Amino acid sequence: MEEKIKTIKLEDKEYPLLLKKIPNPPKILYIKGEFLKNEKYFAVVGTRHCSDYGKKIALSIAKDLSKAGFIIVSGMAIGIDTFAHKGVLEEKRRTIAVLGTGIDEKSIYPRENIAIAKKILENKGCLISEYPPGTKGTRSSFPQRNRIIAGLSLGVLIVEANFGSGALITAKWAEKYRRKIFAVPGSINSPNSKGCHFLIKQGVKLVENSDDILKKLSLPFRKIYSKR
Repeated sequence: MEEKIKTIKLEDKEYPLLLKKIPNPPKILYIKGEFLKNEKYFAVVGTRHCSDYGKKIALSIAKDLSKAGFIIVSGMAIGIDTFAHKGVLEEKRRTIAVLGTGIDEKSIYPRENIAIAKKILENKGCLISEYPPGTKGTRSSFPQRNRIIAGLSLGVLIVEANFGSGALITAKWAEKYRRKIFAVPGSINSPNSKGCHFLIKQGVKLVENSDDILKKLSLPFRKIYSKR
């Protein structure tokens, strides 16, 4: 965690192009680690109170998308976000954590994920925030953080989300920014499926595996089933 914190201003050429195009881009980004503006970024997010099913899906799809060439973006929150990052890190590939706090070690939240933050940096990923070092999280900073997750990414996958989940806020930002939105179905008896099923009913792409995402984005995919 000794990496120097860098800043990128909105007018700088290093500023991420997709993020610059949203109506309310951060004027300054604080970055720790390696950030390349022209990479393919894709977000995987979900509830903090996830099930074993959700953990498994987030891990496997994030892993597969990273192998397909995406850099996975998430919020490093406890739950689905954590397992999205873990899936990428198991492949020793790059992932980005967008925080609602400062990215200095004393400010990072949740504290339980300090070790994941270190692994992200070790694997040439990065931590990003619009908040300066020393900033603690607030009730409003995390929803605002979610607009950066959506703004950076070509698309957003919601793995599990109840109606109070911040992941649905990310989906709203993604809709506003005309990003592709995807959702994983679950049990009709699970509160964690309610948000995803709501999105699917609104026309969001139902996802069973990474190929569903790659096909929708018109990118190369591997044929999982020999017959349909």
